[in-house]
Amino acid sequence: MIKVNLNQGMFKESKQKGKEYLLYLDIDRLIAPCYEAVGEKARAPRYGGWESMEIAGHSIGHWLSAAALMYNVTGDLLLKEKLEYAIDELALVQSFDPDGYLSGFPRDCFDEVFTGEFRVDNFGLGGSWVPWYSIHKIYAGLVDAYRLASCNKAKTVLVKLSNWADQGLSKLTDEQFQRMLICEFGGMNETMADVYQITGDKRFLKLAERFNHKAVLDPLVEGIDDLAGKHANTQIPKVIGAAKLYDITGNQDYQKLARFFWEEVVNHRSYAFGGNSNAEHFGPSGAEPLGIISTETCNTYNMLKLTEHLFDWQPDSRYMDYYENALYNHILGSQDPESGMKSYFIPTEPGHFKVYCSPDNSFWCCTGSGMENPARYTKNIYTRKADQLFVNLFIPSTITLEDKELQFVQATQFPYEQSGKFFVKEGNGEKLTVSIRKPDWLAGDMVVEINGEAVEFELVDGYYEIEREWFTDDTVTFQLPMGLRTYTAKDQPEKKAFFYGPILLAGKLGRENYPAEDIVGDHQVYNNHPLIDVPTLVTEKAPETTLQLVDAETLTFETEAIGQPGNQKLTLIPFYDLHHERYTVYWDVLTQEAYENFVDHEKEQADALRKITVDFVQPGEQQPETDHGIQSNNSLMGYFNLVDRHWRDARDGGFVSYQMAVDPAKENSLIVTYHGGDHHLHIDGIRFDREFDILVDGVVVGSERIESPQAGALIDRTYSIPIEQTKDKDKVEVKFQAGKDKIAGGLYGVRTIIK
Repeated sequence: MIKVNLNQGMFKESKQKGKEYLLYLDIDRLIAPCYEAVGEKARAPRYGGWESMEIAGHSIGHWLSAAALMYNVTGDLLLKEKLEYAIDELALVQSFDPDGYLSGFPRDCFDEVFTGEFRVDNFGLGGSWVPWYSIHKIYAGLVDAYRLASCNKAKTVLVKLSNWADQGLSKLTDEQFQRMLICEFGGMNETMADVYQITGDKRFLKLAERFNHKAVLDPLVEGIDDLAGKHANTQIPKVIGAAKLYDITGNQDYQKLARFFWEEVVNHRSYAFGGNSNAEHFGPSGAEPLGIISTETCNTYNMLKLTEHLFDWQPDSRYMDYYENALYNHILGSQDPESGMKSYFIPTEPGHFKVYCSPDNSFWCCTGSGMENPARYTKNIYTRKADQLFVNLFIPSTITLEDKELQFVQATQFPYEQSGKFFVKEGNGEKLTVSIRKPDWLAGDMVVEINGEAVEFELVDGYYEIEREWFTDDTVTFQLPMGLRTYTAKDQPEKKAFFYGPILLAGKLGRENYPAEDIVGDHQVYNNHPLIDVPTLVTEKAPETTLQLVDAETLTFETEAIGQPGNQKLTLIPFYDLHHERYTVYWDVLTQEAYENFVDHEKEQADALRKITVDFVQPGEQQPETDHGIQSNNSLMGYFNLVDRHWRDARDGGFVSYQMAVDPAKENSLIVTYHGGDHHLHIDGIRFDREFDILVDGVVVGSERIESPQAGALIDRTYSIPIEQTKDKDKVEVKFQAGKDKIAGGLYGVRTIIK
């Protein structure tokens, strides 16, 4: 058994902020929707935001996991007391249901599923929004409360809830089960595997394997990249579950698919700082589109969990190179160091800014995983495998190996100094191999010394191996020479990011036209907020050579006067330190000749459209549609890889509608994006023409017929909205209505604008 404590520095400070938020939250408010779900009066009003919606209850699950792990690493007795109270309350709520059901929403959706005849789409099941995803967080929280905090009653609640799931799902055929998995279900395969390990009951191992989504996992086994267009964080937990099942069953297919998935995501679908996804979805391999709603933080939380599995199977420094990048530059940078609030997306759009959850009225998915992140900082600084200890990360900390009666201290100011020291605080000659990672960003030799003498060590899979008997005061010192380097975007060679060692540097761009608040309830409220002009770096030299370190204590850098226009000197600091102002991590870097001839037409068009946009929804994508109150009937959705865009339509008398914001003081119009190659379809021998009406609050504002007007391209159509339809209104219902034997859409984008 090992015990790791943080000693000082930014990770310890961030962990403390995270713990403060866990202690701040009111358990009665978190559990309120669980009471209401079984028809009982709650002890306190539920929280706002997502906890007031169908996804309610996921936050108490995340809180349980976060509090259990935080207690495990800190021993904070107040957290343990709150944990025990939470479990007691959940057990009481569970007692009101005869079958042991427990969640933050009524069980009707699951009862419909258990009949075998149920409604399902990517984010809806039995008429509810991702119910397995939400209840999975409670399952995982109970597992963690039992394993990490020794809350024994959590096991009782967990087993009852697992029995309820097994009994209901046992009624489904394999075909029905796989159809159910069309809807996002979190990491239910991982959790059922955990329940099997806790109970030894093979019913739950079988159920874990039934939760393997074959449509996604089978291609990965074959080495087929079919990820484009898929909701990114729906898939990552499925792969984590498969990795867990490999550990239990030894089935090589599970390991094979997990490795392939990791390689594809990390090497072909990740941004400079290790995050992935744009608008929550994977794009084509090798694409790196910049955007305001890029790099969902939940995804990186889950990719770090997956990386743990791969490293455990085969320790290799490249796994921890990725882990370090994502931990410092995304995870650490996603929590506001002042308030402790978390970010959903980390924008890559130059000139935008981070947006944080509010303490009481957000509770996004990334608020939940964000609760867990600070407690996880100690998890992979070290990895113990039998008589070998891997030093993976250079974070000041103390590790105790109780069975060896060894205690080591890692003393370092990294990344503010370029060296580290690892010494024995307590030791009596126990033999142990200490393996110290040689990172991929080194700018010189990593000289390693023991007790002041330089020694040559064997390098194995990116680790220097030191095998010896360890005594008190034995000291290993190592150099970590850091330098500036440039990262180039995969699909836009002029887009560059700068790193100092592993630390991503971001340009400080100030607070021009900055919103009054960036701690908000709605994480998409600033999606159309005006951007600013970001300078272009114009130089004939290697771009990293134009930066100079001006403050070593804060790692503040300044460019030469190469920012154009205006020969500006620009300031860059670590991205994890940049909060509450505009920034860029991707710069346009051009030669003088290229700059004189460079016109970013795409940016000009996007900026012009942004200035007149009131609201926008991307059909076929979960969060935008949910946030816009989607209603539909006879509707299909999909993804068209040639334009990297999702779509939705409605057929044979069906409809699609969204609640769209408008400006009541001005004339509004509607811009709808279609695909120019769409035309009529023959379905079961019946011709379906793409003819439909567009209505605003029940009034027809346009009628459309699409018959392949411009094959191969997206096209926009504009419809004027009568001013009387928007007078004194902030929102209107925009509806697309198909007649009999007709199709409305496909809809590739819906936007309200002011004239």
